[in-house]
Amino acid sequence: MSQQIIIATKNLGKAKELQAIFAEDGWEVKTLLDYPEVPDIVEDGSTFEENAYKKAKTIADAFGLPVLADDSGLIVDALNGEPGVYSARYAGEAKDDQANIEKVLENLQGVPMEKRTARFHCTLAYVQPSGEHYYFNGTCPGLIAESPQGSGGFGYDPIFYLKEKNKTMAEITSEEKNKISHRAMAIKELKKDRHLIK
Repeated sequence: MSQQIIIATKNLGKAKELQAIFAEDGWEVKTLLDYPEVPDIVEDGSTFEENAYKKAKTIADAFGLPVLADDSGLIVDALNGEPGVYSARYAGEAKDDQANIEKVLENLQGVPMEKRTARFHCTLAYVQPSGEHYYFNGTCPGLIAESPQGSGGFGYDPIFYLKEKNKTMAEITSEEKNKISHRAMAIKELKKDRHLIK
């Protein structure tokens, strides 16, 4: 019988990525999409850690089970780290991927490619019902393309250019992405802690 883990997200893109990564180790992943009665958790923290912990702790308390939550975002150096923790709602509370992309590109108008350095960042919070908790971080470096390319992935993937692959994150396969993404890197750190994920 496979082990179960609850991932505190209603983001379909994240859910699919995490399910694919954990399935490699035989885990059955449940997400908040499986529990539609759970209300949205307001992400009002000022750091990725605060937001990830709040989500995981809220769900762990509600279900009495270990919970993993992630908070992730795009950090653009030329924009002083924006959009950062506000990545999902950079262009407004509606969480519109296209509007977010357009705002980043607009704010980077005139910035040459070599100065469009950026990274995706992910913080995972693993919270046990006892309150014991752990954090795991992962990053994926890249550049911000001048226009969207590709139709895969979600969020900022169409403008996140991977120099070593000469493609955006939206142009590579989900299998490739799950090896190099910020989320995959954070999960690798989590898996090193073998008493948590076996």
